[in-house]
Amino acid sequence: MAPLIEHIALPLEDPILKFLLILVIILAAPLLLNKLKIPYLLGLIIAGAVIGPHGFNLVLRDSSIILSGTAGLLYIMFTSGLELDMTDFRKNSWRSLVFGLYTFSVPLVFGILAGRYLLGFGLYSSILLAGLFASQTLIAYPIVSKLGISRDRAVTIAVGGTVITDTLALLLLTVIVGVATGSIDDAFWYRLTASVIACIAVIMLLFPRIARWFFKRCSDNVSQYIFVLVMVFLGAVLARFAGLEPIIGAFLAGLALNQLIPRTSPLMNRIEFVGNAIFIPFFLIGVGMLIDYRAFFRDWESLKVAAAMILLITAAKFVAAYLTQKTFRLSKDQRTVIFGLSSAHVAATLAAVMVGYNIITGHTPDGEPIRLLNESVLNGTILMILATCIVSTFATQRGAHNIAAKGDQSQPEQMGTGEHVLVPVSHAENIDELVGLGIAVTKQKHRSLYALNAIDNRIDDPEVQKRSQKLLDKAVTAAAAANIHMHSLQRYDVNIVNAIVGIVRERNITDLVLGMHREANASTTGQPDEGGLLGTNSMLSAGGVPALGKTIPDVLTQCNVTTFIYRAVQPLATVQRHIVLVPRKAELEAGFQTWMLRIRHLAHDTGAKIVFHGMEQTVEQLRRKRRRSDIAAYITHGANESWEELLAAQIDALQPDDCLWVIMSRRDRISYQPGMGRTAGSLEERVRQNNYIMIYPVQAGETESRYI
Repeated sequence: MAPLIEHIALPLEDPILKFLLILVIILAAPLLLNKLKIPYLLGLIIAGAVIGPHGFNLVLRDSSIILSGTAGLLYIMFTSGLELDMTDFRKNSWRSLVFGLYTFSVPLVFGILAGRYLLGFGLYSSILLAGLFASQTLIAYPIVSKLGISRDRAVTIAVGGTVITDTLALLLLTVIVGVATGSIDDAFWYRLTASVIACIAVIMLLFPRIARWFFKRCSDNVSQYIFVLVMVFLGAVLARFAGLEPIIGAFLAGLALNQLIPRTSPLMNRIEFVGNAIFIPFFLIGVGMLIDYRAFFRDWESLKVAAAMILLITAAKFVAAYLTQKTFRLSKDQRTVIFGLSSAHVAATLAAVMVGYNIITGHTPDGEPIRLLNESVLNGTILMILATCIVSTFATQRGAHNIAAKGDQSQPEQMGTGEHVLVPVSHAENIDELVGLGIAVTKQKHRSLYALNAIDNRIDDPEVQKRSQKLLDKAVTAAAAANIHMHSLQRYDVNIVNAIVGIVRERNITDLVLGMHREANASTTGQPDEGGLLGTNSMLSAGGVPALGKTIPDVLTQCNVTTFIYRAVQPLATVQRHIVLVPRKAELEAGFQTWMLRIRHLAHDTGAKIVFHGMEQTVEQLRRKRRRSDIAAYITHGANESWEELLAAQIDALQPDDCLWVIMSRRDRISYQPGMGRTAGSLEERVRQNNYIMIYPVQAGETESRYI
């Protein structure tokens, strides 16, 4: 019993008990706080204050808590950069710049005036206090992420503005400290400018190249996640070397990897899961441990400073949000979100106040040190952190809930028109790519995914059934890794064509994703070919290369749905350009809008560029249907060029990390072109190092059982 009592002595020193206590808090907080209507983030901060050294002293804020909390803060900044809509971010970059200047300059003025005339500080101390006012922490970002509005314009503006104001505030800190300590020389500005530019250039230019190389060569889930963590902390270290705060480097790392980690990818799901489960809660609990409620009663000076800081900071951040709303004509809810995201002060504020507190500019006649920021400001900052976190959490939750609710109501017609995607699977090697494409081209709120494996009903072999179930399980697992449910369908039929056609009709399938074969030999196990859907009677190209086989043409003649025939060489997330070859009169087909939206949705999710190639009239229709956020180019070709010439030209012009999309047509339909029957063979023979996808859109008229 004695050893047990020693372990339970307070504060807890046993790492197992400490970790257990924190996990219990993370687990119990949502259950208790939902009943009390207290936001989850605020609850974790309060819990940290209760168990911390200024509360019941159950856990000390030691190196383990600081390490986990630092990782959580970097994680918040990294995910905020990772989840940004890069197209909207580029489009709204000047808005973020304006907001960043608002949310820096307004608090700066308030802080200097308060320091000089309200609190009686010196000039340097007042400027440093103003830097505390200007800095901010995206502590409430998990709220907007959870509610699915992280790509709202207000969030994009707030996140971009946070990076700008924190950078300016921390640069101001560097300058003031240098002036106060007399360490600024003639080369100071050159060193600072060069280091900042070098840091940004390395992260934004080199990180994407390294990540693309790694993701193309490593598909192991654990290795990919560890690689992401390495990039986060490497970016933080580079920022520190450049004289910036690590949070700036973590955010830039998120921007650098943004296009390589789509929101619907399994890797993104793992990043969000681990962050929300471990890193971010540890950070919030660690923030709570800093809060000393006794500072309210310690002395009137601390209380006076804290009250002034809380009121002026809140007012300044609201003024900045109000000016941003009026400048860009945002809604009141968007203003509330901007105010909520920008009003919390934790990381940069703590860094600045600790630096100012530790700088001694002189001594009193009694030998007491004169600090750049005195103890009253330090205590007031701790109270200000608690108050601004409360304001930030409640404001962000209110505004984000209203925006999310209005977003759901604004698209009532879409809720009833779901996207039902069928992925027939027959070979384990290409299941991840096929499922990934089915997820990437559809909208998360309206999709249903189905995996199908067909078994010849004339075969009674338990091994065949086991193999079939393993393939379905792998498909379900691939979807689950992206936090998406997939239905598995095992069907006995005379052949796979009948099975696919039956499921398409029964489940009201809108999109069919088929895998291009890899081998020419038919399977002898009663299943379709090893590569996907190649039948025993292969159609050959002129060079003797197997093309679509027999199964795919039979499916196309009997299933008039948007059909993707996909051959993957590299992950979709690593593709930089999508080259789309569109036949003449494609705009007249019934499925024109559908396939166009599918491609644009995928490119928008990954941030890749789209290049459309087609005839003038077709390209004009594509331009008319474009969205403002599209990163698209349009290239017009002459009417005298044949389909095969156009295809050959695009194949020859392919660059590394390009994906070729070929819009096809069933025979005798409006957009059918002579030579389309040889397209599959040409692609199989000539496109070896790039992904390619053939799309057969929905077309008017009844399907016919004839060869494509």
